[in-house]
Amino acid sequence: MFAGDDGSCPQALEQAFDAEQRTISVVTALADTRVLLPVVPHAHPGRTPDGGVVDHDSMRFAEDEVDNACESAKLVSVELADGRHALPVFSSLATMAAWNPSARPVPTEAPRAALAAASESDGLLLLDPDADHATLIPRPAVWALAQGRQWVPAQHDPELPGLIAATLTGVPHVAGVRVEPGKTTEIRIVVALTSGLDRDQLRESLTQASERLRANDDVRMRVESMELYPTALASA
Repeated sequence: MFAGDDGSCPQALEQAFDAEQRTISVVTALADTRVLLPVVPHAHPGRTPDGGVVDHDSMRFAEDEVDNACESAKLVSVELADGRHALPVFSSLATMAAWNPSARPVPTEAPRAALAAASESDGLLLLDPDADHATLIPRPAVWALAQGRQWVPAQHDPELPGLIAATLTGVPHVAGVRVEPGKTTEIRIVVALTSGLDRDQLRESLTQASERLRANDDVRMRVESMELYPTALASA
């Protein structure tokens, strides 16, 4: 499947690393790009299933080994500064060797690696950790890659405001909803509440709104992080 692959960084990714909007460009490139999954050795690294030595230079691997690496990818993760974990993948043999010289490279299509990452609790990919161009692929982008969809960041998703408004329809005391870019999150959901609410009514509204948003799979697939920002609706 990867005949002739010498382990160098694919050209599409090299160009994406230098793009102004790196994450968006990298995700676009990954849609049809090869990445390397790291297999960290235990008792005896670098052996093929029949006992031979793996040829790292040519990166010849059996199809079932790629599948096994994807299935067991949850065993290899990196912890991020915020405590979440991501599946590391690499653009080249050089970046993998810099991260862990003993790791074995298993080439696979990026969407297959994304599928493995999507099955993990945090659902994140980290491309080339420790490199200057290290790129964290957010959960919605990972899911989009795994499903063969184009990823649209939440801040630019034209369908998201309507989806969120529909999700919050019927929440007590909510009179209006607006979606805008967040300061510390992807988006901020401004919820206009009827005036004169007491503490319990305010808590009820915000709790129901939060629960509905968390329970909506369509919202979760599109948004990595969000915040609710309640405002009082001016009296008529």
